Amino acid sequence: MHAVNRRAARVAARCLVVPLAVAPLLFAAQPAFAHTDLVTGSPAEAASESRPPQTIKLTFSDEMTSRYAKVALTAPDGEQGAAGAPQVTGRTVTLPVKPGLPAGSYTVGYRVVSADGHPVTGSYRFTVEEAAPAPAPTPTPTQTPTLTRTPDASRTDDASSTPDPPLPVVAIAGGLFLLAAAGVSVAVTRRRRTRHGS
Repeated sequence: MHAVNRRAARVAARCLVVPLAVAPLLFAAQPAFAHTDLVTGSPAEAASESRPPQTIKLTFSDEMTSRYAKVALTAPDGEQGAAGAPQVTGRTVTLPVKPGLPAGSYTVGYRVVSADGHPVTGSYRFTVEEAAPAPAPTPTPTQTPTLTRTPDASRTDDASSTPDPPLPVVAIAGGLFLLAAAGVSVAVTRRRRTRHGS
């Protein structure tokens, strides 16, 4: 009777030793089989933003592969709000956003592949209360007005008209004329005197 009990106890002990030895291995292997998840998003899911964000940042639980990182932002009017391709830095994927987007409900969609080859797909929404302000217009340079000379109505530009001589020329010509007239008068007077004297 005692021999049977001892044998049963040994069998039971062996049955307990094997699971207890394998249990640590199972717990250690769990992280290797864990799925990659989205940890945080900026803007966050169901968040209400006062203005449209400049970037969308998604942080995952594992390192991401830049080659297979796909992120899209859909605006309220159905247009794509991304301003370029997503950039991957470690576990974070950043998507640039177009300026001037309207207010309303936005949808962030993503499909990424972690470093261990596990694909992750999902989406969420957030709300923008106010539209982005319109960009200020670029000031145009002002030009300095050029002064234009207007022709004098009192003057005529007829090429056939003879311009008036300057005043000093008129005075000199008049003086020469008077001297010549005086010389002629003196010559005539002398000639008359010589005739009467003879």
